[in-house]
Amino acid sequence: MTMNESARLPVVVVGAGAMGGEWIRMLARSPHAEPVGVVDLNVDLARETVASAGLDVAVGASLVGVAEASGARAVVNVTVPQAHRVVNEQALRAGLPVLCEKPLAPTVAEALRQVALADLTGGLLMVSQSRRYFNHLAAFRQAVAALGPLGAVHAQFFHEDHEPGFREQMAHPLLVDMSVHHFDMLRYLSDDEPVSVRCDSWNPSWSWFAGHAAATATFELASGARFIYSGSRATPGLQTSWNADWHVYAEKGAAHWDGDFVVETDAEGVEFEVPDRSESIEGSLEEFVGALRTGTTPQNEVRANVLTLAMIEGAIRSSDRGGEKVVIADLLEESLAQAIADEQRDDVAGLLRSWTSAADGIATPAWGSIPAPIASGGAH
Repeated sequence: MTMNESARLPVVVVGAGAMGGEWIRMLARSPHAEPVGVVDLNVDLARETVASAGLDVAVGASLVGVAEASGARAVVNVTVPQAHRVVNEQALRAGLPVLCEKPLAPTVAEALRQVALADLTGGLLMVSQSRRYFNHLAAFRQAVAALGPLGAVHAQFFHEDHEPGFREQMAHPLLVDMSVHHFDMLRYLSDDEPVSVRCDSWNPSWSWFAGHAAATATFELASGARFIYSGSRATPGLQTSWNADWHVYAEKGAAHWDGDFVVETDAEGVEFEVPDRSESIEGSLEEFVGALRTGTTPQNEVRANVLTLAMIEGAIRSSDRGGEKVVIADLLEESLAQAIADEQRDDVAGLLRSWTSAADGIATPAWGSIPAPIASGGAH
């Protein structure tokens, strides 16, 4: 018996910080899922977050314990990036599918270990790249698709971003925590993939970040086009949208999206429309629940997200090497070797060793060929 289309999926949220609270409040009003438990190593914080949302749900420090007590059938992982793999592994090995906040992992090597884990368990691991889910981005994608072969894509992100906590202490707060959205949006927008990157990153003298809050990067794409990116999280004036400001230049003309509500093109005969559907984390959740109900592969199923991480790690590696060109295929193979060396579990390490290459390992979705959707009696 498959899950009733009108039933709300019971989920446990792991992580009760600021972003966890945002997810919990959204889930409380969602028609697609409901929060039945909250997990955090700081149980008092979890209780405070739950109370502030007006909920009465299971709370604790153990994911498996709270999931069993609450009857949860899926997990939303909103922990800090360094904890993502541990939480995802606990959930998947317990038979619980996971929607994990971005970035999936600090490194591509760690991401590849999670790809192998999803293969072994047969569970869905999806990354919430929430900025894919904007209706005006979907309209912009329609316009870009009508322009023919791409020549260049330019994105600019400039913001004054004060977020005290781990973000302001990161070595690369722009590239890791914000550019991950924009790089992933490029992949969604163009259906093109990165081949290589040259990047330079730095920290403005007035910056309140400990690490590099600014960067420029140029990616060569598989089509031969270029993606030119520039951004800063420490810019007091003339700020762009959180989604960046985009210009695309192609064979039949150009198109522009301001990152918010303005989509325009100078090409004749190009038509596009703005859809009316759930946006941001609500859109991500809706696709996750839909995938569980139907067995279809969602956007950013774990292996589909690896190249987004490779763009980030490639940019950081290039910057650390003085702007040296980094080839993405080489980075992937080096990451596979590192993943095999780091993995402590024999079943995961064995699967990683069986891959002929990293590209082979991420070629076929682990989820989507599985015929049975989530059943009403338990987790898939």
